[in-house]
Amino acid sequence: MDRRSFIKKAGIAGVGATAASLSTPALAQGNMTWRMVTTWPKNFPGLGIGAQRLADRITAASGGRLTVQVYSAGELVPPLQSLDAVIDGTAEMSHGAAYYWQNKSAALSFFTGVPFGMTTPELTAWIRYMGGQEIWDEIYDQFGVQGFLSGNTGTQAGGWFKNELKSVDDLQGVRFRTPGLGGRVWEKLGATVTNMAAGEIFQALQSGTLDAAEFVGPYNDLALGFHQVAKNYYVTSFVESGLATELVVDKAKYQELSEDLQAIVKDVCQAEYDQVSADFYANDPRALRTLINDHGVTARQFPDDIMEAGAKASKEVVEELVASDDPLVKKTAESFVEALGILRERTEMVDLPYQVARQKYLKY
Repeated sequence: MDRRSFIKKAGIAGVGATAASLSTPALAQGNMTWRMVTTWPKNFPGLGIGAQRLADRITAASGGRLTVQVYSAGELVPPLQSLDAVIDGTAEMSHGAAYYWQNKSAALSFFTGVPFGMTTPELTAWIRYMGGQEIWDEIYDQFGVQGFLSGNTGTQAGGWFKNELKSVDDLQGVRFRTPGLGGRVWEKLGATVTNMAAGEIFQALQSGTLDAAEFVGPYNDLALGFHQVAKNYYVTSFVESGLATELVVDKAKYQELSEDLQAIVKDVCQAEYDQVSADFYANDPRALRTLINDHGVTARQFPDDIMEAGAKASKEVVEELVASDDPLVKKTAESFVEALGILRERTEMVDLPYQVARQKYLKY
């Protein structure tokens, strides 16, 4: 799918909204309608579709008692103001990524993706069984909201570069779109980093405002059309090894729900987390084949010196947060590091040797 047809299909609307859209949630015979604002374009593969499916599941499972109406990026509020919309009461829910809000608390980046950090199953284990959710709750309590994992892209792509990278020297001054703690790592490597929403990246690449960009991976990047303006695709990210998305809800309104409705919201989020993960795992390799075979994209891996420098910078970034004066940032970073130390033992002693053996010995 080229970018032009995708954008036409997506039907991305402007920021303006009618007065009716801004009215209070509908109440009729005990039924409620909650507004979900998202950071994703409408019908966006994996993420936008996942947000809509999550809303539809809540509506269906509740028998319409809690109907969720989805507003795609820009339809009700600008995409990177989605969390603020929940905080200020414009919406009851937002669907995005916690590291978009690191200006509110640096700790939030740990709940999306950490450079050289946790893979998808590792992050899931930390959140569900090793205290991650409880710390996340503490952070969001400051803003009157509640966060739930709602999806995971798996290990993302490293990004699109107009020029091939042969060493760290080639990164100096490169204008690069990338968010979160990964952005801080790339800055340490010499890039000039900015963040912008999905729908803005193509034009910035095309106009030369950006020299490089990463968003998610082949499944999304094909739809966004980045291959039309850059051909060097670095397919393995070292800053986003298991990126999670979130559903955020107004906590007071969530707690006012009946127990069964609260359970529906929570359980649907967990189901969608696994559904989105499978969606990306199935469709990323298919999209990558299309990019290479049909669009002349060159799939590359980062040179070793960039990977090594990235690991060093990643360690520095996390250690800076461990030493933070903010108690919650420090607590989050310490919990993450401790959990990663335990979880990577399984990953590196069990999963990795199996993957290496399969790659070496099994051919169909």
